[in-house]
Amino acid sequence: MQKHESRDGGIEEPVLEVRVELPEVEPTIWRLLEIRGSMALNQMHQVLQAAFGWEDMHLHRFTALEPFVRLRPVNGEMPEDLQWLPRQECFDPDDRPEEDLSLEQLLMLGGGRAFYEYDFGDSWLHRLELVGRRAANGDAPLARLIDGARRGPLEDSGGFPGYEEVLDVLSDGEHPDHAECAAWVAEITGSDGPFDPAFLDIAAVNRELSGLLQDSGPTAGSRRRYP
Repeated sequence: MQKHESRDGGIEEPVLEVRVELPEVEPTIWRLLEIRGSMALNQMHQVLQAAFGWEDMHLHRFTALEPFVRLRPVNGEMPEDLQWLPRQECFDPDDRPEEDLSLEQLLMLGGGRAFYEYDFGDSWLHRLELVGRRAANGDAPLARLIDGARRGPLEDSGGFPGYEEVLDVLSDGEHPDHAECAAWVAEITGSDGPFDPAFLDIAAVNRELSGLLQDSGPTAGSRRRYP
């Protein structure tokens, strides 16, 4: 793990600049985050939930390798297909507790790239890519959103194809399902106002991140709703 030496000879942990995107959605939904490299994956899960507007209603996992690409043998042996999950959900030999691995360690395992899957039914795949690093300032937050594009998809909208269909129906006032779809979106978002898929409130995301991460313990910011 790469560290930075401070002016007084001590070791400072790095701040990682990480681009996260939903690669199968067009136009691309993405976020650029600054995150302490030592952050455990259970907290990174909370950061991603806030950054994309998810509601933490479903299961999730982290992987160092793209999870839906068939692995090829390396030196005649199959690489380990490891995944990191909440400790209480680790049941298989390849499962690892997400509380025991940092974001920087995961990115190093993936050569600067990693993956986060949310909702195993809709299968929202997020690709994480390390694009920079610097030494942390004393007052640097654990995580903050510095840039991005478009709001996150809607919960339970049917994955990438389903969300695109929702947007198509909403944009067509003559579509036979328009009224029903608009009512469903209003219920999901809690707003009767027009749904703008291009809207992203960076300041609001950072306020939520600040509240989630005030407690740096292993359960910080937990808002899990599934059993």
